[in-house]
Parts: sequence; C-alpha cells; structure tokens
Amino acid sequence: MLPRRSRAPILLSLLLGACAPQLARTPATAPAPPAAATPTARITRAIDLPLAVVPFTPPANAAAALAAFRKSCASLQKREDRSGLTRAGDWAPACSAAAAAPADAAGFFTKQFRAVAIDAGKGFTTGYFEPEIAGSRTAAPGFPAPFYRRPPDLIEADLGDFAADLKGRKLRGRIEGRALVPYHDRAAIQAGALAGKGLEVAWAADPYEAFFLEIQGSGRLRLPGGDVMRIGYDSQNGRGYVAIGKVLVDRGDLPKGGASMNSILAWLRAHPAEAPALLAANPSVVFFREVKGEGPVGAMGLAVTARVSVAADPLFVPLGAPLLVETTLPGNRPLGALMVAQDTGGAIKGANRIDLFMGAGDEARADAGAQSAAARILVLVPAAAAERLAR
Repeated sequence: MLPRRSRAPILLSLLLGACAPQLARTPATAPAPPAAATPTARITRAIDLPLAVVPFTPPANAAAALAAFRKSCASLQKREDRSGLTRAGDWAPACSAAAAAPADAAGFFTKQFRAVAIDAGKGFTTGYFEPEIAGSRTAAPGFPAPFYRRPPDLIEADLGDFAADLKGRKLRGRIEGRALVPYHDRAAIQAGALAGKGLEVAWAADPYEAFFLEIQGSGRLRLPGGDVMRIGYDSQNGRGYVAIGKVLVDRGDLPKGGASMNSILAWLRAHPAEAPALLAANPSVVFFREVKGEGPVGAMGLAVTARVSVAADPLFVPLGAPLLVETTLPGNRPLGALMVAQDTGGAIKGANRIDLFMGAGDEARADAGAQSAAARILVLVPAAAAERLAR
C-alpha cells in the first residue's frame, strides 16, 4: 500500500479527470461566471477564507425563508458541515425555535442568526428551474431521446476514504479488466453505449429539450395520456461539465452575451447535422429515477421552494443554512431576499457562488435561462458559531 503522502497526488490526478459533484443542476445557458480555481490536493473551505461577522436586516420574504429553513432542520442537524463554519449542535436552538412557528419571522432570524461575509461576500448568481416537456414511459414512435437510470456498473468512490484532505470529493468510473476507468462520456452514450440494457427510465419527444432538462437535474414529463411523470437526479457519469453556450460563443456561432437557452435551442434546431457533436462537447451525463410526490427534490432530499431555495457549494455553505442574497434578476430587477441553501450543482463551485431555483413554468424558464449577475451573499449561522468565528 502506498503511504498517504504518495496516494494523494495519484487520487488527485484521477479527481481532475473524472470527479463530479452530488447534483447536476448547472446554469448552462447563461454567460459563464468567473472560472473556478483548479482543484488542489488541499481542499479550500469557507473556514480557510477571510470571514467577517456583519450586521444584517431581514428582507420582506422572511416568512417564506423561515418555512424553508424549518423544513431543512431535520437533515441539517444530522449533516456534517464541510464548510467548517458550524459544529454539531450549533443549529439546535434555531431549529427548536423554528419548530414553534414564530409569528415574527424577521425577528426569528435576527435573534437566532448572525451574518457572515465570506471573502467580503462578493458573489455570482445564475438560475435553474424545473422543465416540463413531452415524454413517454415506454419506447414509442416520436420519442427518440432516452433518459437513463443509474447504470449498475457505475462505481462511485469518496476520495476522503483514501486521503483525508480529499474528503467530500467523489470519483466515478467503471471497471474494465482490472482497472478503474472513466465512465462512458456523452459521445459514447449517444452512440449506444447504454442502449439495449434496460436502463431507460423514460423517453423524451425532443432531444434538445431533453438535454436542457438533464442540465437542470430534474423535470416533469407530459405523458401521451395527459398524466405527468416527474424524474429526478440519481447520479452522474463523473465527467466534467462543459457549457455548450460558451462553446457556441467561443467559436463565433453566437454573439458574446447571446447564449441563452432559447438561442442555443434555436441553433440546435437550425443545425441538426451538427447538433450531436455540439451536445457531445458536454461529456457530462445525468442519470435519473422517477420521483413520487412533492418535488423537485434537492441535495438534502427535500423538495426545493421556488424563489427561496438555492444551490450552493457545501464546502462554503452548510446545506440548510439561510443566506441573505442581494443581486439583480433579468430585466435589471433588484433582488434582496432571504434564501436557503438546499441543493448543490455541477457548476456551483466556490465561495458565494449560488444557483437560484426559479420554479416551474414559462416565467421560471425565462428567468433561469437569463440569470447571470454579480451578488452580495451573506451566510447566516447560529449565534454560537458566529461568536466562535469572531475570536
């Protein structure tokens, strides 16, 4: 067995080629945010960055945020906080107070929490939504695009089991002979690598709409009989995510700043011969399961709430924590709101980088596809944790 010092670089090289986050929701259509830093052997967390406890005033949506926070409490208190901002037991007083359903929601937040600015709170927001597209439970004419369930040969490993400084990073691949190799990429899966194995969970009528549903990580399928089937994220092939909108902009097929969901769909439909190669430029593939009941379901195993839930990087935000977000929505609409980190996403990496869940329907689709704005983001932590951080 290799000594620990020697193992970490080997694992890291695998990580750089094939690691993926827990969820796949990614803002593929908006202009690309600032590039994330290249991973290093030592994982940076919130606790490693400049922190400041700052005053805050809860905005008008405190009641909706309180309802979302209350829903998160059971999972929040069981999870290990990978950000380092809080410890076991820190959330108990706030969760106990939330369970009592206080009438003064704004007062609840000011009493129970303190606001922490991570790296001055300078952030970036994009958006995601729950698509609804035409689909079928079974293979049928007019439904050419399969959604695959998690393949049985997909191997997932937590690299933290091998090197403590890689805790929380996952490696995904498959066994070929005696070697662990990267899992099939999108090009291979488009070419039939998973076909005929009984892995199809559903089919879509429009392969391009199916691609965007996959990027969102969940969605609704309108079935031929009128019923609706909801599918949600179950895993991912471990390949790095590539925004095809940026590919189109970089090669001059779309103008700078012109990569929206609608413009990308229009390009794909106008260039059917070139479309498969463009889709394959994003090697990341999401695997699905059918979701029953309320949804869509985020990384905490809870249904997310429109205009309140966000996806964040758990290395910088405790999942379940409230956030104070100041940003701009499409159409230059200012937003100041309390939100709750209840999800994660494939491109949502780093401090103060969040993805706003816009909900379902045409308005949510339009806002999610166009959301791309600078932000000020404060993480609300229990008073006891803030006192410890301020020392």
